[in-house]
Amino acid sequence: MEQILMQIFDPQTLLLVFFGVFCGIIFSAIPGLTATMGIALLIPYTFALPAVQGISMLLGIYVGGMYGGSITAILIRTPGTPSAAATLLDGYPMAEKGDAGKALKWSTIGSFVGGIFSCLVLILVAPQLAEFALKFGPPEFFALAVFGLSIIGTVSGKNVVKGFIVGAIGLFIATVGMDPIGGVQRFTFGSLNLTSGISFIPALIGLFAVSQVIKEIEGKISLDTKNKIKYRSQKLSIKEIFSKWADFLRSSVIGTLIGIIPGTGTSIATFLSYNEARRFSKPEKREKFGTGIPEGVIASETANNAVTGGALVPLLTLGIPGDVVTAVVLGGLLIQGITPGPLLFQNNSELVYSLFGTLIIGNVFMLLIGLFAVPFIGKIVDIPKNILLPIVVTLCFIGSYALSNNIFDIWIALIFGIIGYLLEKFNYPLPPLILGIILGPIVESNLRRSLIESGGDLAIFMTRPISAIFIVIAILSFIVPFIRQFINARKTSINKSKSEDFKIS
Repeated sequence: MEQILMQIFDPQTLLLVFFGVFCGIIFSAIPGLTATMGIALLIPYTFALPAVQGISMLLGIYVGGMYGGSITAILIRTPGTPSAAATLLDGYPMAEKGDAGKALKWSTIGSFVGGIFSCLVLILVAPQLAEFALKFGPPEFFALAVFGLSIIGTVSGKNVVKGFIVGAIGLFIATVGMDPIGGVQRFTFGSLNLTSGISFIPALIGLFAVSQVIKEIEGKISLDTKNKIKYRSQKLSIKEIFSKWADFLRSSVIGTLIGIIPGTGTSIATFLSYNEARRFSKPEKREKFGTGIPEGVIASETANNAVTGGALVPLLTLGIPGDVVTAVVLGGLLIQGITPGPLLFQNNSELVYSLFGTLIIGNVFMLLIGLFAVPFIGKIVDIPKNILLPIVVTLCFIGSYALSNNIFDIWIALIFGIIGYLLEKFNYPLPPLILGIILGPIVESNLRRSLIESGGDLAIFMTRPISAIFIVIAILSFIVPFIRQFINARKTSINKSKSEDFKIS
């Protein structure tokens, strides 16, 4: 135990963890430069470091990278990472209402709570949760993705039908590229750039950031016009924070469980958490989601960082990366001569628990950096638009290009910016399009693998307990928004007829 504590609290280790968290926040705050890229770039610097220090720095980047994307999502409607797309649903409206300071603080605290919760789960029950993750096959992944698609009704607001139309367009866009089973090119029109499909991050940047810039340009900005958004330094009381304990706990559990399942990713976790936060809220609060309320920011950001500890469960216990970032971390482990798997906890227990300790410290550093930096970061919104918008556009195009050093990705961002602008102009919600693009490949590939496995028998989805539960919940989630919309329309018509009767009398 003494040896573990000495490794954790070694000044050089603490400095490297802090450096990793700081770099992770910076990388993910810039659109396109994700935590994955940050870890990949800094892995060579870990070669000469001891194992604990080298891996701890990478984990620091992971922790900071999961949080940093929310900063630009809240302040300038530009999600730095795919998972921050759910954060801007309520984060940016909060900023528009003058609550940017509170939104950033809720994001920071939620990220800290989710990260610490998943760390504790990782320490206490990692082997048992790894066994649960192994039960997921193609039918379970398909059912989980369908359940994810059922969220479309939630994130569509009052335009449920339009939301499903946009979601269907997103699913169609996801089919562009190489067939995941047969290897046949689809809708590529002979372009080599489209053989691997539409790059998701440039599409995300285009839909939310570039479209917003186009809207601002349409508004005929004068050279001396400043943003309508103003940053105010706002405090959160301890009582106010603890009043949201149910939101923190629910989102932490969802994020950790989704993180444990290999191949799911943070985007599914954040949107699922957002959906459940809305489902469990009171009826009068439910309608306010998407208009700028703390619960929406808490749900997405808590789940986002809860994925970090969850994704390390299958990595360390089974040697299976939970997501793209942990796949890069796996490379760092192997470089250090560490082979993840069942024997890791027996043969290198000191190393494992040292990494657990530095992961907790990384979350503490993230909290401190976030809270102390909030007053300075928030000043972004005070920059005049004629200066801010060119910077945003430049960062968007740099981030799109940096993803794969391909000019074509800049065109993707621009095209999706125009698409996003047109959709919003005609009151079509954007989040369903993102969900369709994210979940489309998971739905298609796992549906076809399941049918191959069952010889074409659809009953495979209902004979396996986990997939059956997700399918049933998904069906209910698809139906409920339409029922709710019908009831609301009925109430409105009844109230209208009563008011007319009253006027006549």
